Amino acid sequence: FQYLKRFDQGYNLDTFCYEAHSVEGSPAECLQQFLLHCGVTDPSWSELRNFTWFLNVQLKDCEASVFCNPDFVQDTLQGF
Repeated sequence: FQYLKRFDQGYNLDTFCYEAHSVEGSPAECLQQFLLHCGVTDPSWSELRNFTWFLNVQLKDCEASVFCNPDFVQDTLQGF
């Protein structure tokens, strides 16, 4: 949710990193973001769950990768 919210607001996601147990927004805002970004017009709960699970796995892997660390790559992969 935090990544999607910042993406919609035009923030640079290269410098953002999720902090465990941090809470932002309401459950309604969270659901609205998922509905906007999941890519299905009228998704089932199962489709929303799969979307959030997949997105979470990808973002965790991205944060853990040294190649996505802006301090490591500096500006060589801007926008990647």
